[in-house]
Amino acid sequence: MALKQISTSQVEMGMFVHSFQGSWLNHPFWKARFLIEDEDRLEAVRQAALDGVVIDTDRGADLPRQDEAPSQRGPALHPALKARNQRMAAAAPQPAAPAPIRAPIPRTASVGVAREFGNARRVAGQARKVISKVFIEARLGKAPRVAEVTPVVEDIYASIERNPYAFSGLMRCKSEMEAIYQHMLSVSALMVSLARQLGLSPQETRTAGMAGLLLDVGVSRLDIDPTALSGGLQDIDEDLWHRHCYVGRDLLAADGEVPEEVLQAVARHHEQMDGTGFPQGLADREIDLISRMAAVCDRYDLLVSGAATGGTMDPAEAMRLMMGREGMFDGEVLARFQEALGVYPVGSFVRLRSDRIAMVIDQDPSEPALPTVRAFFSLATGKHVKAKVIELANCFGEDAIAGIADLSELGLPPAEELREQLLTVGAK
Repeated sequence: MALKQISTSQVEMGMFVHSFQGSWLNHPFWKARFLIEDEDRLEAVRQAALDGVVIDTDRGADLPRQDEAPSQRGPALHPALKARNQRMAAAAPQPAAPAPIRAPIPRTASVGVAREFGNARRVAGQARKVISKVFIEARLGKAPRVAEVTPVVEDIYASIERNPYAFSGLMRCKSEMEAIYQHMLSVSALMVSLARQLGLSPQETRTAGMAGLLLDVGVSRLDIDPTALSGGLQDIDEDLWHRHCYVGRDLLAADGEVPEEVLQAVARHHEQMDGTGFPQGLADREIDLISRMAAVCDRYDLLVSGAATGGTMDPAEAMRLMMGREGMFDGEVLARFQEALGVYPVGSFVRLRSDRIAMVIDQDPSEPALPTVRAFFSLATGKHVKAKVIELANCFGEDAIAGIADLSELGLPPAEELREQLLTVGAK
């Protein structure tokens, strides 16, 4: 495979398009890999507002030699994409190893958590209508159309670009949304956050978000009450539950436009590195990177939502539990997941050294174990105290996290309601 990035103006008939560089909204193609063999498609590519086009010169035409002067070449191919393709070529015809993981790109939030929390709520409300329609149509046997769900992923991607933590925090709050829909949105957001932390390109990050959104679409075709996801998967027949992986893949494959990476993740998101997963019992190199990511994000959300155990789990406790199961998951992917969300993810309740209860409301990307918290309850007095924001990474020993809080005996509102109150107070 010989890949080269060129500008849209350099695209010619007979070239094989491997991928696009730029927003999904700036071109009419979802299926990026195709041979340009007609004038209409050639013109559509040339007119697209893209940063560039990656062509495969082994499968189609190359640039004319006079156009290959250094000053006229497109920018270098994305390092992660180049390394991945080299690895895939070397491994053929054996299962390709997952893409190498690059160092995360340092990013700062352009919008505060509290402000983006409101934006995220609007995005989730709009997305709910779309995924509800997709799920109902899938139940009737109609393959979901990529064009219908692409805007949902784009909105989630944009929200996380503005603030990496607000959308996932919202998913831990009280919601009237059906459990399956909330799970789909949550996993999509987690996949986008993880992809950013892994240093994947914007296009690859959107693909990961699409995979997360559609992982459980196969549930729509099974004799399973979607509300059962909120009561615990242990009550669902195991053989029946295993079927949702390949049923979902076959349903999406019928659309003909869903990328292979998404289809693989739908089929493999319950596979485990040690070979004990389902439905195929794949292990290690047999599992691609997007599927490894999906296994981590899906499991985390099942734990915190209560679907995995029948009882909701504090995000920090779920993170602690997963970090102790590295053999099940890709160790480096799991480590980057913790970096992306923090040791104590937004929405976690912690006990401070000062004998106060606080909730994590923000993260310091450079200090994953030292988040920003809002203290609101005194264990010494058993009463609420004036809320105080503490940046633990910059408080010079004023306070510290002593452990994960147990709210069960404190007479406080349900955790989901508390999270919403404490996350929105900063926007008022």
